[in-house]
Amino acid sequence: MDYVLLVIVGFVAGISAGLLGIGGSVVMIPGLVLIFGGNGQHLYQAAAMIANFFVIAPAVLRHWRVKAMLWPVIRLTIPSSIVGAVAGVYASDLPVFRRGGQGYLQIAFAAFLVYVVVYNLWRLRPGAAMRRAAEAGSPRLSSSLIVLLVGLPAGLLAGLLGIGGGLFAVPAQQIALRIRLPNAIANSAATILCSSIVGAAVKNHHLAEHGFGISQSVMLAACLIPSAMIGSWVAAAKVHQWPVSAIRVAFVIVLAYSAVKVFLAGWGQVGAL
Repeated sequence: MDYVLLVIVGFVAGISAGLLGIGGSVVMIPGLVLIFGGNGQHLYQAAAMIANFFVIAPAVLRHWRVKAMLWPVIRLTIPSSIVGAVAGVYASDLPVFRRGGQGYLQIAFAAFLVYVVVYNLWRLRPGAAMRRAAEAGSPRLSSSLIVLLVGLPAGLLAGLLGIGGGLFAVPAQQIALRIRLPNAIANSAATILCSSIVGAAVKNHHLAEHGFGISQSVMLAACLIPSAMIGSWVAAAKVHQWPVSAIRVAFVIVLAYSAVKVFLAGWGQVGAL
């Protein structure tokens, strides 16, 4: 039964990844908490970070085929997010986040999801549409804004919370760079593809410090990856076919659900300290 549930979680995570430009951890981590309980946050993050690479790869291929990614943006977000991801993983291994303290990570994750939900609900208001970004106009974007307001913080949150980073990178591109949602999703997917593998390697290297083995995270990831890749491949094509408002509504629903599940798990951990 657990395996069947993992396949379902993987498929839903893949749909979220392909449709929303995230790694899929926003679904995988709450799903693992629901299946196995809230005592394995570091294990769940390690497994999800492995899966992120494979989940997002089909989506990147889809986005590349329709030329939705903006190279002047991702050439800066990729290296800066890698640096941020490594720093975030080391931060997640601090003593305050060990054992029951992992609940603080879960509460922080839930709080960030609430912020993103509120922002995207605000963006649903009439007359809030942004211009369509194009490769020709992207070189005019500020390099410092791309690195400091998108790449580094997205990577830092990815490493700290075990997410792909798209949960921050997508709205950050919308706010700081004024890039429309479909382009921001494509840029985020390309960034996650590179940063997730580095972050996963570092996180799994430190997994023993939390009482888990790498084989455990690899096994969980292996159960999630096949169905997640299928979901990601199918959903990524819809980004460039569906109205932006429909994508945004799906984004809000997934994040709101995840916020509730992760917060409750984190609150239980902290309350037991």
